[in-house]
Amino acid sequence: MALDLTLGLTLLALLCEAAFGYPRFLFDRIGHPVMWIGWLIHLLDTHLNSEADAPMERRLDGVATLAVVLAVCIGAGVALQALALALPAGFVIAALAGSTLLAQRSLYEHVARVADGLEHGLAEGRAAVAHIVGRDPEALDEAGVARAAIESLAENFSDGIVAPALWMAVGGIAGAVAYKGVNTADSMIGHRTRRYAEFGWASARFDDLLNLPAARLAGVLVGIGAVFVPGASPLRAWRAMWRDAGEHRSPNAGWPEAAFAGALGLALAGPRQYGGQMSDDGIMGAGGRRECTAQDIRRALRLYRAADAATIALAAIGWLAAVLAM
Repeated sequence: MALDLTLGLTLLALLCEAAFGYPRFLFDRIGHPVMWIGWLIHLLDTHLNSEADAPMERRLDGVATLAVVLAVCIGAGVALQALALALPAGFVIAALAGSTLLAQRSLYEHVARVADGLEHGLAEGRAAVAHIVGRDPEALDEAGVARAAIESLAENFSDGIVAPALWMAVGGIAGAVAYKGVNTADSMIGHRTRRYAEFGWASARFDDLLNLPAARLAGVLVGIGAVFVPGASPLRAWRAMWRDAGEHRSPNAGWPEAAFAGALGLALAGPRQYGGQMSDDGIMGAGGRRECTAQDIRRALRLYRAADAATIALAAIGWLAAVLAM
């Protein structure tokens, strides 16, 4: 697939999603592509994941599940792109389809609601943050709610925007759909629990692999974005990434989280509670301020918008370079 085509598709998809998001009337009528992928994963989980099977058998069933998800996603992506490009104004139609795999507007809106909620009281802040994080909101104080929102913003900037855009640039719509399939599988079955430790092993490891370049690119884009945000420091972002990212329990999430923390002078991550269990994690932005507020969420959102603009600019530069090289 020609690089000028995939980069142009990625650029237009980013612009479309930033401008319009995913239409509510479509969501109400047909749901969202990630929901359809989730339905397939749930079906495979229900029929293939038996706790009576031996650990190796469950791991192999998990590999088969991932293979089916990838085959369906890639096949659907190839067919959708081919069909769209065969129609009048097909490139625009393909870009609109690709935009459904990005989450620029929805991420901003969900995190902004946490800031709005906190400004009306801790209870409303907890209710809003419960929609975007897996930890127990009742265990969070005001600073904990604000940190959770900023951490979610940082991580989802990587796996909700940069990663699907990167894989769309590499493989068109099929590349982005394949990434979303793996990422959704990881979020649903890639847990270290009794039910999923073996069955979700392949999904979790492959998700780590696909996010490896995107997470580091996301951290760099946050550093670039910090140049254009008053009070943010690109130098602190670089330093925090190189110093702290490796201390995160995730091989990838530490890069954007550390970049946000360093740029804003905050201390994110650290020990956190999930499902009643404590998760010991390193501090991202060590030495920064731990007591975050709703105002810090709004600062993080300004940094996010600048980093997202840098993402779009990078896609534009890549597309122009590909066109000129033809």
